[in-house]
Parts: sequence; C-alpha cells; structure tokens
Amino acid sequence: MPDVELRGRKVYYEVHGEGETLVLLHHGFGCTAMWKGIHPYLVERGYRVIVYDRRGYGRSEGGAEFARFYVSAQVRPESVTELGDLMAFLEVEKFHLIGQCEGGVIAFDAALRFPDRVRTVITSSTQCYSEVPMTRFNEIKFPDSFDELAPALREKLIRWHGETRARPFYNQFRRYGGAYGKDVFDLRGLLPRITCPALVLYPDRSFLFDVAQGVTMYRCLPKGELAVLPACGHNTYEHRPREYARQVTDFLARHGF
Repeated sequence: MPDVELRGRKVYYEVHGEGETLVLLHHGFGCTAMWKGIHPYLVERGYRVIVYDRRGYGRSEGGAEFARFYVSAQVRPESVTELGDLMAFLEVEKFHLIGQCEGGVIAFDAALRFPDRVRTVITSSTQCYSEVPMTRFNEIKFPDSFDELAPALREKLIRWHGETRARPFYNQFRRYGGAYGKDVFDLRGLLPRITCPALVLYPDRSFLFDVAQGVTMYRCLPKGELAVLPACGHNTYEHRPREYARQVTDFLARHGF
C-alpha cells in the first residue's frame, strides 16, 4: 500500500499493470477502492492503471485546513497540482484521464493545464452545469445525514474512509464544496478549449443528473464522443463495470492507444 508525501501531506496511490498509463479519478464520496471492478479489466487489456486518493479522501491526508479547503475556490486548481505532482513523482510524462462524476471535472481541468501531457479524457456521470446553486442542489439530492443512510452505504463509507472519518466526511460532503463548489456550476465555457479526444459516458438513470447533461457536454467538446449506458444508475463503474471498461478500451483503441 504505497504512499508519497506531496506538499507536506501523505497521498495514497496504487499502480497496476504495464502499458499506456490511465489515471483514474474517483468521485466526490469515493476513493481508490471504488475502482476494484474496473482496473483489473484495463490491466488485462494491456494498460498501466494508476489510482490514488485525492487530498482528504480514503487513505490520503487532508491536513488541518481540509474543511476550509474543501469549500474554497482552491479545490479544483490544487487537485490538478496534486495530480501533476504525483505524475512527476512516478515519472509519467503522458497519460490518459478517466474521471467519475467530480473526478471528471478534475480531468477536464488537468487537460487544460497539461495539454501536451493529457492524451485523452474520459468522464462518466459528470455534471455539465447546474441551474441552481450547489448548496440547494445538495440539499435536495442528499437529504439524509450519515446516521440516516442505509446500513450498506454507511458500511461502505466506513470501509473506504475509516471508522473515525466516515461520519464527519459524509456530513460535510453532502452539503457543498469540492469540485462542484457551492454556487451555480457550469463547464460549458471551459469544454470548447479541450483539444484532446474526449469520451462522455452517461447513465440513463442517474439519480443526480439527467442524461441531457451528457449530451450537452459531448456537444461542447471539439473532439467529443458520447456513449449512453442503458438501464444504468449514477455509479456506472458499479452498475455496469464490464461495459464501462469496454467503452474505455474501445475509445482508446479508436484513437490508436
């Protein structure tokens, strides 16, 4: 279980397989563990897969100022800096990014910051824009506190983030912050500047975002492609792991990777 100190904080990461490097970016409640149904298939198909816990998630340290950081405007740029630091430590020059939900936002930001290094971007269940402030959106979508969650979900969060961290972690994250922030969220002005090939994966039955979000995202990307997963919920990696992985590898093959 390797970790590295980056800018004074421990970052947990894993490297699997060999080949073209794929970096998997977890969603806003997740960590490296969520990818267990995806990365073995990608390794089997000849790719090198890197997964890591972003600052304050899973087994990575958040630091004393994490609560303040999470609701600040620095989350997105500093998450991209963290990604760049980890790639420098691992001596990875060029890579592909796969982001689930909020991880997709970080992937797009990184593609803009590192246009000569990010070869492709794949996002799944990532919001394109909101019509209300995210404080209101989260209030509607996440009404239950940690103690009101279904037992299986509580157990998963404890397994992912630890016994002492899971409750405050969830209760903070369900309100607002992170890559989606607390105000009206909108990627539409950013997406036309993404120059690399990009695949938008979207479920047709997400409890968070309508599939029209994925269509809009795809149309904003100069080199965008769209795949809709039928009869699939928001956590596409969990509901349709083999189809998720197949869409990824087919997309990469179409672009010579």
